[in-house]
Order: sequence, then structure tokens, then C-alpha cells
Amino acid sequence: MTKLRGLAWDHRRCWGPLEASIESYCAAHPGLEIQWDRRSLYEFGEGALGPVLGTYDLVVFDHPFIGDIAQDELMVPFDAYLSAEQIHFFERDSVGASWRSYQKNSRQWALPIDAACQVASYRPDLLERYGPVPSTHHEVLELGRRARSDGKWLGLPFVPTDAMCLLLTLGRPQEDGEQFIAKEMVEQAIAQLRELVALSHPDSSKWNPIRCYDHMIAHDDVVYVPFAFGYVNYASKPDSPHLRFADVPTPQAAGALLGGAGIGVSAHSKHKQAAIDYALFLCSPEYQRGDYVKSGGQPGSLAAWKDARVNGLSGDFFGSTLRTIASSYLRPTHPGFIAFFRECAPHAAAAIAGDMSATELAGHVNSLYRETRQVQPERSVA
Repeated sequence: MTKLRGLAWDHRRCWGPLEASIESYCAAHPGLEIQWDRRSLYEFGEGALGPVLGTYDLVVFDHPFIGDIAQDELMVPFDAYLSAEQIHFFERDSVGASWRSYQKNSRQWALPIDAACQVASYRPDLLERYGPVPSTHHEVLELGRRARSDGKWLGLPFVPTDAMCLLLTLGRPQEDGEQFIAKEMVEQAIAQLRELVALSHPDSSKWNPIRCYDHMIAHDDVVYVPFAFGYVNYASKPDSPHLRFADVPTPQAAGALLGGAGIGVSAHSKHKQAAIDYALFLCSPEYQRGDYVKSGGQPGSLAAWKDARVNGLSGDFFGSTLRTIASSYLRPTHPGFIAFFRECAPHAAAAIAGDMSATELAGHVNSLYRETRQVQPERSVA
């Protein structure tokens, strides 16, 4: 008996299609047993990765870990297990930069099992009285002012993690520039975000996207959110209220931060080939546009994003946000970026809330970023 253990993050978007795959996949592979465990969203995006790789064969993780993974060879590169034809297929079937986001040192360390970026969202039943979906910052402010006159709000999730993501979306980072985010761009981004906060629900500083969307479904006071990572689950609800998603209100919908998730195989796995085969099945377009979506997943396959049936099941979530994710921003993936992000996130939240100056934030971000590029961290990422 071969047993594969996997680690997912604790939301139906992740674990739903993984658990749904077990019965049929194991039936087709006698002698195989699969178990999926879960960890929090914070641990998925910013927690320690090294320790879990000694316990699990497969891990679903956030792509900025790739620098640390490649540096210490913590996962099995897929290159030796994929034909040239398969590699070319995955490249063409990538949503935005998803495939490339799991590359480092000329190796492919994971497969893009899930694709996401910051997008806009709204309650269609509430927005209809205010006109079309905003496409510019000015239009968002106008919507927010009109909503406030009716006792309603915008929403802007900016717990520290999402605050830093907002800064990366609006700050136009330059990975190899003299400054990672130019001081004037930090000041412009923070000014824009403070304008949005003034019109946003008072609990926005306590919200991540999930908490924001849960509130929007349960209450009737948040009309529109200009920037937050999209979750197809809230658009797939068959009943009302539900959410609809749209491109971000920036020129050409460009710059929204790329998220999503990759699936990788631990270098410590005793069943590498079996784990690779299973990962390939989960990321195949057939499964991604079939049971993956039906089970609450948000696929990483471009074929699934463009599939009419998939969009019919999801309130056109994928078709309505494809332009944004196609031009989304890929974060740096050098070793130490996760530590940089984790350190800067509370300062970004403080600046958005008005408790720190934008100039001070810019100095902190750029000095710390230079340190991460100049000094290699210790080999352990625990």
C-alpha cells in the first residue's frame, strides 16, 4: 500500500477539489491511499514551509516561497518528469504568469493548480441602483459617496497581509530598480487607498477577502470592493445574495497582484513518482474544468477559465476577471522575499490607516528590500 499525504490551506476553494479527487483516483490506482490535511490561510502565505515538507508528500503553497525552495532544493523539480510537449502545453495553458511563477534557477518547482489575483467585486442587487461597475478610481469614489448617502459602504480588506498586497498592486514595483517602490509611488498609492478607506466599512482593517465576502453575503451594507483576491465560491452561490466579480478599476486592468497556489512534491517524499502523477492529474485541464470546479475549486488552467460551461456555473467569474489576471503583477521570488513581505505588512496597514506616513513607509520598504537582495538568508527556512 502506497500512502500519499498532502497539505492544503483551509478553504473549500483549496481542499474541496482535492478531497473530491481521492475516491475516483484511488479506484483507478489500486494500492494507493491519499490523505489531505489543512492549515490556515496565513500559514499558507507566510508561515514556515520547511518543517511541513518532512511530513507531507504534496504541499499546496504560495509562489513567493519558490526562492527559498529552489535555494535549498526543498521540492522535486518537475522537469525530469515532464516531456517537452507537456511543458509546452502547461506554458500555453497558464493563466497569466502562473506557470512562470513556479520557476527558479531554470527549473519548474511546482504546477499551478489554482490561479487568482486581486480583482473587484460587488453585490449586483445593491449596485444596480448606482449604475455600471466602476472602471476608474474616480468612478469608485463617486460610487462610494453615493453609497454613503444611503448609509452603505465600499469595502477594502486591509489586514496587514492584504495591505501589503494593495501596496504592491498600486505601487508599480521595480524589482531591479534603485528603489523597489519609488517614494512618490508609495505616497500616491497610500493617498489613493486612504481615499477609499474613508468611504469603506469601518471593519475593513480587520478583514481579509474571505471575511469581507462573508460580510457582504450576510449583510446589505457593502456595495462594492475595488481590490481583493477573488474567490469563485462567492459567485457560484445558486441563491441570493451572491457576489459578482470584475476587472480592477485601473488603466487596462494592469498591475493587480498575482496570487493563486502551486502544488509541489517534497524532496523528502518516499513516493515521488506517485505524487508527481497525482499532481499532474489534479492540474490536467480535464479535471480542472470538471470536478475541480464543481467541488469549489478555482482552477489554474486557462482552458478552464475560458470554458463556457465553467463560467456558466460561476456567474462568469473567470471571463469577467481574465483581463486583470492576464496582466497581473508577479511578485519577486528571490530567497528572503517572504521574510521581507512579512516584516513590511504591518507597516503598510499602519500607513493606510493613517498611523504612519507614506514617506516613512517608503523608506522602510526600500531599505529592507535592498537587504533581502544583498544578504542571502540562512539555508533553513523554518
